[in-house]
Amino acid sequence: MKEELLFCPLGGSGEIGMNMNLFGYGQPGDHKWIMVDIGVTFADDTIPGVDLIYPDPGFIVERKDNLLGIVLTHAHEDHIGAIAHLWPKLKCKIYATPFTAVLIREKFKEKHIDITHDLKIVELNGKVPLDPFDVEYITLTHSILEPNGLRIKTPAGVILHTGDWKVDPNPLIGDEINSKRLKEIGEEGVLAMICDSTNVFSAGRSGSELDVRKNLLNIMSRLKKRIIITSFASNVARMETAFYCAEKTGRQISLVGRSMHRIYKAARQCGYLKNTIEPIDPREAKNFSREKIVYLCTGSQGEPMGAMMRISNYTHPDVFIEKDDAVIFSSKIIPGNEKKLYKLHNQLVKDGIEVISEETEFIHVSGHPNREDLKDMYQWVKPKCVIPVHGEHRHMIEHINFAKEMQVPFPVQVENGDIVKLYPGNSPEVYDKAPSGRLYLDGSVSVEEDSQSIKDRKNLSANGYLEITILITPKGNIHNNPIITFRGLPIYEKDEFIYGLEDEIEKTTRSFKLGSKQQEHNLIDALKISCRKFTKEKTGKKPFTNINLVKI
Repeated sequence: MKEELLFCPLGGSGEIGMNMNLFGYGQPGDHKWIMVDIGVTFADDTIPGVDLIYPDPGFIVERKDNLLGIVLTHAHEDHIGAIAHLWPKLKCKIYATPFTAVLIREKFKEKHIDITHDLKIVELNGKVPLDPFDVEYITLTHSILEPNGLRIKTPAGVILHTGDWKVDPNPLIGDEINSKRLKEIGEEGVLAMICDSTNVFSAGRSGSELDVRKNLLNIMSRLKKRIIITSFASNVARMETAFYCAEKTGRQISLVGRSMHRIYKAARQCGYLKNTIEPIDPREAKNFSREKIVYLCTGSQGEPMGAMMRISNYTHPDVFIEKDDAVIFSSKIIPGNEKKLYKLHNQLVKDGIEVISEETEFIHVSGHPNREDLKDMYQWVKPKCVIPVHGEHRHMIEHINFAKEMQVPFPVQVENGDIVKLYPGNSPEVYDKAPSGRLYLDGSVSVEEDSQSIKDRKNLSANGYLEITILITPKGNIHNNPIITFRGLPIYEKDEFIYGLEDEIEKTTRSFKLGSKQQEHNLIDALKISCRKFTKEKTGKKPFTNINLVKI
């Protein structure tokens, strides 16, 4: 039986975030596997109480004995954020470059997991032999330190997995994109390229960090009062730019927010940011005049607990903002965050604070390839097959069209769970489906999408809560009035509502004689129906209802 080469995304295809990709090689039913990235996405208001979402790894957990390792392209949360949550189910080697490895260790430390023997450091442009796969790291440029593409050599041919990337001729920190090696790989022949689709609708080039630095310096030179810059903490080049501009404008700089301190510490540990001025503690910064300080803080997306939100609400213990100060949002507005961000902007403007964002000034560039960047990659690599990932369905369909314009013979559209046979065959195609889905981090517990805890919480958030406690005598009779409590119901006449509900409960219980467990269950079911029906008539809500029978 002929050996085959497979590709299967479990996350990150049909969505931006939550990346998890599998490559398999071997005879049907007996493949060796590697996993590329293991990321998260962030929950929105439709899933109350949940912060993180990650792919369901069930398909590869069942095959974990044949999983050779997890290979990480870079340290963004949508590529590494799930690792400490899911690795205990996989127990395999992890491969990462130094900066990514530092952040990985921190994640496992928080979970009290010793990863020392399983975390393997890969030098930049290094190789990882994982027979039958031979993985080579290719230095690219992105919006974080040490972004890598992967040349995955197999007996069936070479795959290039780009990870997240752009073409930045002046990345400021870290090396330029290794176009020389990409061209060599293209000349050798590439069976398939798995490629970033995020900016496929954007014409031209993504732009350079150097251009952002020049413009930020011009802006900060004209500002005469306190300056607060908020950006993604992971963008170390932007962090270095903030340090550079602070020094050039005669200001001290202070870092605000846990993530900002964590990334700064990791970058320094790996040999970056060595030539910048030393940041000062926010408590010390209070002693400087307004025109002599700049704060670099978290919360660029309006996160409720981010430093920027607390500063704007005047609840931050160390950073104060006042009229005529300026806030620079040096980041992209992530789709879905518009409402809360504009609310934040409006509040700042209302308080007399100047707001500078990507909508008004050139203060941010994307870390993903625009169409001209993509064109470069296609001309360098010359793949026979392209599989777009890291995009919503609309991005991926447009990327398929773009690949056709680039004369790629076999563009293949996928979604999470699709198994693509890259070899053998005349052309790569989706030939099977793997189980896929999402897991929610609910508190500290992983639960499935349809878990009862999530359903209950959604119901509670939408309809409120009603609890009724009924006292039962030893003879099975109802004793006195029920105890009624409720939360989240639009009730103005509380007494009237309770009296009406008491009458409804009395009507329902009148026909019941409680002499057995079954009768008790029947009563509870009947009360839930009648009380929810009454509440619906009075309030328009059908609350989550809990009935307690207490024997006295």
